[in-house]
Amino acid sequence: MSERILVVEDDHKIMRFIRANLVASKYTVFLAQDGIEALDLYEEHLPDLILMDLMLPKMSGLQCIEKIRQYSNVPIIIITAKGSSQDIIQGLELGADDYIVKPFDINELIARVKAVLRRSSSTVAVNEPTIEVGSLYIHLTNYQVMYANKKVSLTPTEFNLLVELAKNLDCVLTHEYLLSHIWGQDYINETHYLRVCIARLRKKIPINDGEKGFIQTIPTVGYKMLG
Repeated sequence: MSERILVVEDDHKIMRFIRANLVASKYTVFLAQDGIEALDLYEEHLPDLILMDLMLPKMSGLQCIEKIRQYSNVPIIIITAKGSSQDIIQGLELGADDYIVKPFDINELIARVKAVLRRSSSTVAVNEPTIEVGSLYIHLTNYQVMYANKKVSLTPTEFNLLVELAKNLDCVLTHEYLLSHIWGQDYINETHYLRVCIARLRKKIPINDGEKGFIQTIPTVGYKMLG
């Protein structure tokens, strides 16, 4: 069964262009022209990935992402014509996994779709079924995270980043190492992805500085989790 992608775009020409190329790449494609329709189609089809334009009628792409993240960790790639770093960062902070700016090369878009889907379906090598760090429990076999006896909902990228840090307690992992291992070699200089993802982890898992499990910033170098 082919992977399913929901394309949310109000420009008909761009929508048809994206759809044709995704279908040619063997994906099943659903189309939405506004944010309200996007939410309805997501609930109906439960796609494996969403391509989300930011400038949409009825409900903006950012509002749509915020609503989807209340109940789903489906991978989301932002498509924006603005090229505005503020909009992009806001989208990533809301839980988007990647972005691409119009006008874009269709081969780059397909490559990003493949990369995000690969990250979302990647498996973690399991030696021990659970990693325990203070009040943080990471269940590797069923991809669940518990903190202070409460379940924490993470996107696949957030989960993989948390596991990488937890497997290397008290070790400084450089920006380049984390970006290449979690996002891929093509993202090795995209430090804002890492910065935003770390910020989301700290918000979802509010461990105090100095406690076990806290993700410590090593300025200009990288991050480490305290053990």
